[in-house]
Amino acid sequence: MPYDSFKHHRRSIRLKGYDYSQPGPYFVTICAQNRECVFGEITNNKMVLTHLGDLVSKWWLDIPNHFPTVRIDKWIVMPNHLHGIIIIETNRRGEVPSPSPSPSPSPKLGNVIAYFKYQSTKEINQKRNVSGVPLWQRNYYEHIIRDDNDLNRIRKYIEDNPQNWANDENHLVNTKPRGPK
Repeated sequence: MPYDSFKHHRRSIRLKGYDYSQPGPYFVTICAQNRECVFGEITNNKMVLTHLGDLVSKWWLDIPNHFPTVRIDKWIVMPNHLHGIIIIETNRRGEVPSPSPSPSPSPKLGNVIAYFKYQSTKEINQKRNVSGVPLWQRNYYEHIIRDDNDLNRIRKYIEDNPQNWANDENHLVNTKPRGPK
């Protein structure tokens, strides 16, 4: 496919100059490829996961096992996306410093998301008996949570997401075609 500058140019949505390994909470939304509803469905305003949704949950909860300075806060798997709050903490959690070399640096948010996407895609593709099939869209949405009011507002948004599915911008019935008008 020849290069098309309109189609292939991707503008970064990241905050220019911001260090995404800084301790603090981050809100992320990760969408399934083509926003396909493969992770479950909303029934009576509750999310009911498919087996694939269970695997996504498994790998989301595994993040702190792979990144000891990362904590998972409020999160939900929706039919075609995941919303979650990731908290990057400092390298030391109040413990007495060890005489070993300096602790490893905190991971960047992008590394955490890449690990999650890679592991969940790998296992789901194995279960589907396919290889190289994308599960997730290329990018993800992130928001740097700046204060407790912002954190609580986002927690409430995540909690209420199943009840608001009919109006969700990620619901296929609400998506608008992208590209030239």
